[in-house]
Amino acid sequence: MSKRAYHYRLRLEQVAGISPGSPEHEPLELEFDNHDDIFSIVERLQQRNLFQEPGQSTEFAIGLKLFSEVMLKNRQHPLFEELAPAFRSFMQRLKSSG
Repeated sequence: MSKRAYHYRLRLEQVAGISPGSPEHEPLELEFDNHDDIFSIVERLQQRNLFQEPGQSTEFAIGLKLFSEVMLKNRQHPLFEELAPAFRSFMQRLKSSG
């Protein structure tokens, strides 16, 4: 763990399938570092009420932070080449809109 990063543990459990007989999956557990305090970001986005459905701000914040940290750590990867400029603009817009 980096001294300049927060360390997290995330556990994802399937609580229901789409239809009866859907396969049940074992929970996924993941430990990772992120340069941001994800809990405070979740809290700020919840207060902004960006989405109509309850809980979507939390989903959005967690997904965004997981994705953006991987992209940041792999910024030279060709997969992110076209996305990086648009993502920067998106983040600037998100940060300035609230």
